[in-house]
Amino acid sequence: MSEEKQDMPNSASDTCSNHGFAQRSTLYQEFLAEREEILRHKWLESEKLGKDIGFERALLDWIRKHRQNWRGARNVKLNK
Repeated sequence: MSEEKQDMPNSASDTCSNHGFAQRSTLYQEFLAEREEILRHKWLESEKLGKDIGFERALLDWIRKHRQNWRGARNVKLNK
């Protein structure tokens, strides 16, 4: 068996231990917070248009219009 395959999780318990790490990861927490904002933006924009705009369109629109300000406000909030 190659080294690559030996490093891969091969049971549910291996995956669960990695899940704990992901939950504690600052990067993962930032991803979840950003995703929540994108989904909120998707919902609001879809409501305005009366149809689902889709995740990709919402993502690109949110990045262009809101990401920089959201990150700045979040950094201020987290550093207090």
